[in-house]
Amino acid sequence: MRQFQHQMAVRASRPGLFEITDTVRSWVAGCATDTGLLTLFIHHTSASLTIQENADPDVLRDLETFFATIAPESGRYRHRTEGPDDMPAHLRAALTQTQIAVPVSAGTLALGRWQGIYLFEHRHLPQTRRITLHLIGD
Repeated sequence: MRQFQHQMAVRASRPGLFEITDTVRSWVAGCATDTGLLTLFIHHTSASLTIQENADPDVLRDLETFFATIAPESGRYRHRTEGPDDMPAHLRAALTQTQIAVPVSAGTLALGRWQGIYLFEHRHLPQTRRITLHLIGD
């Protein structure tokens, strides 16, 4: 068993989903691991990770609309330290994931045909998000 670890930075210019599949896939390929498990972990509480469809952009737009509806900025929140999008961002992150795991098979991510890995940014101001990738395998 071998292990590899890498930190990547993703710049998000606005709220929404930003696909990072190609960057992650490229790093995994460079590790020359045939079979294993990749874990991705985001180091933030107001952004998240998700695996979602990457074929129809309406899926992404509908997800963004849904999360804006269930965690609106107009809510009566106590926590507003960094503005009106602060607490809704934490709620949206709590409803999604801070880490995801993806199998590696034949040296590549074992994602489904229409699946992609996304950073889900929940804040309005541009952010640089830190994600740690950890691969273990043979």
